[in-house]
Amino acid sequence: MPAATVTSKGQITLPKSVRDGLGVDAGDRVEFVELEKGVYRVVAATRDIRELKGSIPRPASAVGVEEMKHAVRQHAARRNAVR
Repeated sequence: MPAATVTSKGQITLPKSVRDGLGVDAGDRVEFVELEKGVYRVVAATRDIRELKGSIPRPASAVGVEEMKHAVRQHAARRNAVR
């Protein structure tokens, strides 16, 4: 079973077999998900941007620059009115 030692700064080095299993490399992020008190799952948080394709539906029609500017102005006006 792979193991790691916590340094005085609270850091660990993931063993190579764990990095390979998670598919992470230097600079990638991992998350520690608490399953129950004292039990965590380590999850690779870095994904290829292409995995997001299709997660947001395409709009019914294209939006022009002027329409976007108008929507931003409306949002800003509503936000300022609430303050």
